[in-house]
Amino acid sequence: MLHQLDMTLAVDKQTYEKAMAELQGKLRLLASRMYNARKSMVLVFEGWDAAGKGGAIKRLTQNIDPRHYKVYSISKPTEEEYAHHYLWRFWNKLPRAGEIAIFDRSWYGRVLVERVEGFAREEEWRRAYQEINDFENQLVRARIPVLKFFIHITKDEQYKRFREREADPFKNWKLTDEDWRNREKWDSYVEAIDEMFRRTSTLRSPWHVIEGEDKYHARLKIAQIFEKVLESALKEPRLVKK
Repeated sequence: MLHQLDMTLAVDKQTYEKAMAELQGKLRLLASRMYNARKSMVLVFEGWDAAGKGGAIKRLTQNIDPRHYKVYSISKPTEEEYAHHYLWRFWNKLPRAGEIAIFDRSWYGRVLVERVEGFAREEEWRRAYQEINDFENQLVRARIPVLKFFIHITKDEQYKRFREREADPFKNWKLTDEDWRNREKWDSYVEAIDEMFRRTSTLRSPWHVIEGEDKYHARLKIAQIFEKVLESALKEPRLVKK
């Protein structure tokens, strides 16, 4: 799937700023309506290192009332989390009624970094596709939409951004030796990503693959999709507990 994307897509700064300002106003209103209707949502962000996940999340939430969402930056599991099933730490972060939970990296680490780096045995990551589909289906059946984004950049663009981070004293903390090592396994990650799309992009929770070479284009496309899903969620009746 990744090789089929048009990585030349771009938006000029003036168009971006005007469109994003309008979208941010709409997102604030829609998130407030979700909160008042006690409807929840889950957003998942995956993508290459330096693809712009954090920047996209920042623009999505910039004008939304902080009471209406939470952002979880997922990193290496703690010792306590290692002692449980890998989905345990995500169940604990699912949104309350009216809340939007945003995951900067997610349970898909099981079939991406854990698979490629050998942190999970083959039988574990192969089993995870069905486990993840079941997990997300439970949320969707409970009227909690799961909106999934993967931001793609080329290997050359990632190298450029790494060098820019390295030279910027305000951003070089984001760059680690592990980021450089992961580049050496680029092809293995592409294989894992493609299989992840095939096995976990479902009718109810499809993957939205975003062309991220131009950050303005990526941020606008993500915000536009988010707006549409919020509007659709607000039309759905709230699940009534019996």
